[in-house]
Amino acid sequence: MNYTAMKDFFGFERYGTSYRQETIAGITTFMTMAYIIVVNPAILEAAGIPRGPSMVATIITAMVGTLTMGIYAKRPIAIAPYMGENAFIAYTAVKGLGLPWQTALGAVLLGGLLFTILTVVKLRSWLAQAIPASLKHSFAVGIGLFLAFLGLQQMGIVVLGTPGAPVKLGHLGDVRSLLAIAGFLIITLLMIKKIKGSILIGILIVSTLAFVLDLVPRPDALMSLPPDLSPIFLKLNVEGALSVKFFGVVLTVLVMGFVDTMGTLIGVSARAGLLDDSGNLPEIEKPMLVDALSTMFAALVGTTTAGAYIESATGIEEGGRTGFTAIVVGLLFALGLFFAPVLTVVPPFAYGPALVIVGMFMLQSLTRLDFQDYGEFIPAFLTIALMLFTFNIGVGITSGFIVYPLTKAFTGKLHEVPAGMWVLSAASLVFFLFYPYQ
Repeated sequence: MNYTAMKDFFGFERYGTSYRQETIAGITTFMTMAYIIVVNPAILEAAGIPRGPSMVATIITAMVGTLTMGIYAKRPIAIAPYMGENAFIAYTAVKGLGLPWQTALGAVLLGGLLFTILTVVKLRSWLAQAIPASLKHSFAVGIGLFLAFLGLQQMGIVVLGTPGAPVKLGHLGDVRSLLAIAGFLIITLLMIKKIKGSILIGILIVSTLAFVLDLVPRPDALMSLPPDLSPIFLKLNVEGALSVKFFGVVLTVLVMGFVDTMGTLIGVSARAGLLDDSGNLPEIEKPMLVDALSTMFAALVGTTTAGAYIESATGIEEGGRTGFTAIVVGLLFALGLFFAPVLTVVPPFAYGPALVIVGMFMLQSLTRLDFQDYGEFIPAFLTIALMLFTFNIGVGITSGFIVYPLTKAFTGKLHEVPAGMWVLSAASLVFFLFYPYQ
């Protein structure tokens, strides 16, 4: 396929984009989510999954899932093991409930299988279309605030506080925080000047300064061979996950993955201008199917639920509109198998400003909320607030699903609730009833 045919395949002309723009977008997305190469194995190590093989599983899941997203679904959205779901498996299912990690991965595979079935029969797209516009806009706002809060933490501006005041101002005299603030200002200035690649430029400048000032450890080598995957490859226990005592874990994996993907797809697509006039994502079955198959693949190779990454919004902000952006991200993850020592030296305070900037732009969906219609606004507000204050996108979305029919009933507009919303509301209620609280 030549360059012109590829442009037609991805729809460059339709979205007014170019190879350069899509490449910059892909690099930007990768830079803001490359932390998963290190963080996911570190979290899953608490569950007993060895770190080296886990790193390989993380990278190849992201690589395969993201390349499939780019080629098949043609969306500028990256796939990788979810943060949140990995912590749930490690700290709740394995350490809290005392379940083997092999059985936990079996639950992840079952969740992916159910995702796939629901997607193939188009039930997931039916449910997505049943979500009212107010909740869809709240997904974008909630994810935007979630990203901004995460970015402020990475910058060292917001840190953990005390039980009475959970967060507080960080030490702004710390050189890392000062560099992060400088990065934020650099990106802001470049955006005001409408310079393409401003987010990526800001990340690279701060990363370079961090390296020069010895604020990040120097890599032992430029390249390295990936660790052996065999200790975790195909080691999942599906039979054990089918037991009654594992029902709550399977249900949690299913619902968290379902709502996280739905919220991310709709939220970042809204920012990219990919939604239609009804607020729906055309051909949403394709990215959802990629998400489902990626989760199954993740479990087989030895890691947790995978899906659409909210950091994709950074690439979208840089102009990524087609699947070529995702292909660039996937290829960079492939390089990560051999260049992990170099790719993982990008410090959190370098990409934290990018998350804050992107989160800021996603707040534009607030203007589409009707603050006077309480039946619409209250569920939207709860979705946004609980996403942020529980630090869990899934909890926020499911809360909105439960409250929406109630507020409609209280305002005498029960007839406005689509059938699919009742299904989502019931599933969300079951989710909270069986959630393995710790």
